Order: sequence, then C-alpha cells, then structure tokens
Amino acid sequence: MNKILIANRGEIAARIIRTCKEMNIKTVAVYSEVDKDALHTRLADESICIGPANASKSYLNIKNIVEAANITNCDSIHTGFGFLSENSQFAKICEESNIKFIGPKSDVIALLGNKSNARQLMKTAGIPVIPGSDGNVKTLDSAIQIAEKIGYPIMLKAAAGGGGKGIRIVNDIVELQKYYEIVKQEAKTSFGNDSIYIEKYIKNPRHIEFQILADEYGNIIHLGERDCTIQRNHQKIVEETPAIMIDEKLRNKMGNVAIKVAQISNYTNCGTVEFLLDTDKNFYFMEMNTRIQVEHPITEVRTGIDIVKEQIKIAAGEKLRYKQKDIKFESHVIECRINAENPEKNFMPCPGKINELNLPGGNGIRIDTAIYSGYTVPSNYDSMIAKIICFGRNRNEAISKIKRALEELVIDGICTNRDFIFEIIKKPNFIRGNYDTSFIEKELLNNQKTKKEE
Repeated sequence: MNKILIANRGEIAARIIRTCKEMNIKTVAVYSEVDKDALHTRLADESICIGPANASKSYLNIKNIVEAANITNCDSIHTGFGFLSENSQFAKICEESNIKFIGPKSDVIALLGNKSNARQLMKTAGIPVIPGSDGNVKTLDSAIQIAEKIGYPIMLKAAAGGGGKGIRIVNDIVELQKYYEIVKQEAKTSFGNDSIYIEKYIKNPRHIEFQILADEYGNIIHLGERDCTIQRNHQKIVEETPAIMIDEKLRNKMGNVAIKVAQISNYTNCGTVEFLLDTDKNFYFMEMNTRIQVEHPITEVRTGIDIVKEQIKIAAGEKLRYKQKDIKFESHVIECRINAENPEKNFMPCPGKINELNLPGGNGIRIDTAIYSGYTVPSNYDSMIAKIICFGRNRNEAISKIKRALEELVIDGICTNRDFIFEIIKKPNFIRGNYDTSFIEKELLNNQKTKKEE
C-alpha cells in the first residue's frame, strides 16, 4: 500500500495517520467544512474537503469519499470506527472501484452487521446465544408471543444497530406495546433499517469482548479480552483488561469461541466478538463488530501489538506474523473516555472552544486525542474528545494512575465528564471489581437523583 485515505475524523483519524507514518505510507485526510482546522487534517500528507458539517453530506457521503480517493490516487481506505466503518455498501463500492477496503469483505460485513441474522448463524453453529427471537420480529403480535415464551424482561434491539442505539428494556406487555413502534422508528432513523429482534434481558451481566485478528489465509488469533461493563445508556465509558472475574480456563474457552465465530463467518482483518457473562459465569454471543473498536488501545498496551498496523498488513495480503502461543499478556490496563458533555445537565453535549489544555503524562499513561488549545469542538459529531489509557503492574496501580491522570487533566472552556469518571473509579465497588452493567445507574445516577430530591 502506498497511500491510504482515512474516511474519519478526530482521534481515530489521527491515530491511524500516526501508524501510517511509521510504516512510510502516505495519507489523505478528508474533512467537513467545520473540521478544516482539525488535527487530522494537519497530520496527514494531504487533506481534502468532502462536504458541509452535516455528516450525511460529508463523512457519510460515499460518492464524495470515493471521488476523494480517486482524485488523490489512494489505493486503499481506512474507515476507523463509526461513520462508514460497518457499511457493507461502502465496502462493496470500494471493492468494485479497485480500492482496498481495510477491513473484512463487504458480504461478511453485511452478514454480521444484521445482528439478528448473525445471532441465528451462531445459534446454528452451536455458539451459545441469548434466548430470543429466531430472526427479525415482523409484528407486535409476534413480539408479544415471543416475550411470553421466553419471559420478561426482554430487550427490543435494532437488527442493524450498534453503539447502544435502538435498544429498549421491556418489563411487561404494556411496555412492549409502548416501545415496539418507537424502537422500530429509532432503528430506521439511526440505521436506515427498521428491522428489530428480541433477546432475553440478562440481569446484572458483565460485558466481555475479545479482540481477534484474521488474515486472508485462514489464520486467526485472539488478543485477549476487554471488560466493557461500565456503561451509561449502553455506551461504554470505562474499559479494562484483563477482566478480573475470568480465570484462565474460562478465558481460553471464550477466546476459542471468539475464534470459531470468525471462522464460521469467513472473517478477515480485525474484529471484536462481544459476549454477555451472567452471574453464574455462563457466556452468550451478543454480536461481532466488523471494525476497530474505540477501546482497542488497552489491548495494544497489554499485548504490545499495533492493531492498526496489523489491519494494514492483512489488507495488503500479508500473513499474520503471530500464532496464538506468541501472544504475551502483560500489565493491567484501564481506559476512560473523556466526552464534551455536562453530567449535571443530563449529559448534554457541550461543544465550544478549548481555552486551555493540559494533557496528563508520565510513566504508564497514553493519551489518544485530537484536541489542542484553541481548538473548537463542533456540535455536529460524537462528543468523545479523548481517551486516557493507564497501565500498571496490577489493577490497583492502574487505578492509581487513572486517578493521577484525571487530576492532571485540564480542559478549560467546555464541560467534560472528567469529574463523573473520577466518581466512578473512586467507588469502593469499582475498586473491588464488584460491578455489572447497572453500576452507573445504581451507584451514581440514583444517588444524584436522591440528592436533587432532597
């Protein structure tokens, strides 16, 4: 590969560009009109405007992005996460345009992108899945029948969903009647597809995912697990590796299942197999994300493997350099996502100009960001502006480094969730590792609500 167009923005675009520089590969940044001064446009060898601020007319504009790749003579495209990263139509157009899509094949993206179809494939192959509907639910009446069969509570989920959107927990038939059409409309608005399916709601689970790498010659390995249980509204906030409640036997079992998921779907490049782990240590396939994840840095730190570099090498036709026995796991790593939002006002997005910026540093700290002093955070895109990754010899040391990093972090001019994250990591139950997906609601949001009522 000689020149890669990065069809994304923000910290992931900057992160990809940096790896390309290390590999002596030329890069082209695309940007919307509001992003003309963004860091990724400065880091890339070339940059080209692809439309106005509205994402549908720029970062989601397939025609403009492909034209930009052709104009700048790019031989490949990396989409990062979000935007077009899991769009099978875009991947197919790249294939037809003789532009290498750095990711799996378009038909694999289409297969796994439909969560209900992927779930059915795994069920047929003997992969443990959460009880639920066989495929999409077509009518409210059939939804009611399925819910009565598997028992409440259930989850209504967008078949083409992701990123925590198009999901509702339903506790009884009244709520099912209320939310059925709402979820279908959310699915259509967010993903252009109103198909939904049903899963049994697993109470108090852990959200565990495995990073896999697969080349085009059938070689597949996993890079260990990540615990992504700390979430708000199904959006991850704090992630860590290793998952402290998993022993080596269970880790190997889940890792082997993750590899099997990749095998039966003919998967290539990097991907993430997501599981729910119940209180009895039973695990269930949830979905496979056909892209690099936001939280990939914690796996990179723990294994010493540059996942973006491996993506590019695999896409260029190289065989995996590693076998499973070669993967060494060291240190404990925790990542927290810094968002431009105001937790005191229901996490309302808080765009604006950054007047002063101090990013933490020192031993055991990595920062992935694209902000700088004087930068204006636009209101048009996701509110995540930085990721703080801290690692130590053990979990307590990693937590201590996260605390220090948050204390050093200064982002003046806009509101962020820094203090909210600080509250999470100070909680005794977090320090003990005693948490599940309801942690934030129970430990923080309910307490805030009680204080306001008082």
